[in-house]
Amino acid sequence: MKIAGEKIITGKGATLHLIPTKKYKTISIAVKLQAPLERETITARALLPYVLQQGTASLSDARALRLKLDDLYGAILSISGTKKGEKHIITLRLDVANENYLSDRTPLFERAVNLLREILFEPKVENGAFTESIVSRETQTLKQKMVALKDDKMSYANMRLIDEMCKDESYSLHVHGYEEELKDMDGSKLYGFYEKMLKQDKMDIYILGDVDSELAEKAVQPFLERDVSPIEERAASVHSTSADVQEVIETQDVQQAKLHLGYRTNIRYDDSDYAALQVFNGLFGGFPSSKLFRNVREKHSLAYYAASRFESHKGLLFVFSGIDPKDYQKAKEIIDAQLASMQAGEFEGSEVEEVKDLIVSQILETIDNPAGHIETLYQQVMGNKNITIEQMLDTIQQVTTEDVLQVAKKVQLDTVYLLTNKEAEKNA
Repeated sequence: MKIAGEKIITGKGATLHLIPTKKYKTISIAVKLQAPLERETITARALLPYVLQQGTASLSDARALRLKLDDLYGAILSISGTKKGEKHIITLRLDVANENYLSDRTPLFERAVNLLREILFEPKVENGAFTESIVSRETQTLKQKMVALKDDKMSYANMRLIDEMCKDESYSLHVHGYEEELKDMDGSKLYGFYEKMLKQDKMDIYILGDVDSELAEKAVQPFLERDVSPIEERAASVHSTSADVQEVIETQDVQQAKLHLGYRTNIRYDDSDYAALQVFNGLFGGFPSSKLFRNVREKHSLAYYAASRFESHKGLLFVFSGIDPKDYQKAKEIIDAQLASMQAGEFEGSEVEEVKDLIVSQILETIDNPAGHIETLYQQVMGNKNITIEQMLDTIQQVTTEDVLQVAKKVQLDTVYLLTNKEAEKNA
């Protein structure tokens, strides 16, 4: 399988990443704005994507923007915010049909880039501020998102685990912001933040599809030439696990308890043993064949689900499980035993080979999707590591059983979080 290469062009105000491929009948354009996670800005950054989708200087409202997308043969726009490590990323993405497959050869790509430029640089503004009615309405939308997160007990438990585990670290900041800070938000404050963001954020632009490189570079010149004063880069903080494991028990009216555990791996994306961490996670809890799934869920029937995932840019690993409230101690003991088993080297070389193949297949499946391909490449920007996807796959295939064992020995339990009911808490 031939994987599309990446051409990188660095401008004064942004970096352009071109991924030429004839694989798709669409062209994907993604603009990513990156800044440090900070309490002072996280709520505004969470709200801004909602507001930017409500119109531009020439498109008076969200309906006019939707009609414009329809004119671009049903182009699909999304604007979202997320966090990776101790950075916050706002992504504007537009998927548009490739004009080479259209009979009238409408210059769709250039028009699509111009629309993204207008959304980002020329939003709907009144008297030097975002429209108050729009900000008020979208504030309510964001509040509803916060409430929905609290109602989703698995997501809530994960958030609370990170609150406790990383309480003095930027990574603990909530990606949807904070309701108390929305109370003071208005169109003027949000616009002031927006102007600072355009000046300070690190910008990367991805264009994936069958498009001429010179045409693409010319189309994004307004992005490449923007005037910037970027915030100084800082690496994510790495905190050592304390000698005592922190245990947090919280009660709500729940039938199914959520037992979530947080570990320090001391390994991040740019570390030499990152590929071995991927394999470790696959063996530990990343796949249905993993120790957690087989032993906690199937063999002992102690969990409705049991799995693990790791945070690439912060050096953290999380275990998630849904259990009967009365089974807390037993479930925790068996989860602990699975890590101990990994650290004792109780896994076969054949299992390592199987997991490596699963990870390679997973990555190939991810990059088979335009959005997944872009996200895979953006990981390198976030981790300051420049390798091709082929090299990434090769590195995984080179991982040995000993490499996995050395990674396992680095993993340390930091925090145990249990969301349970009051009756079960008495017996915890």
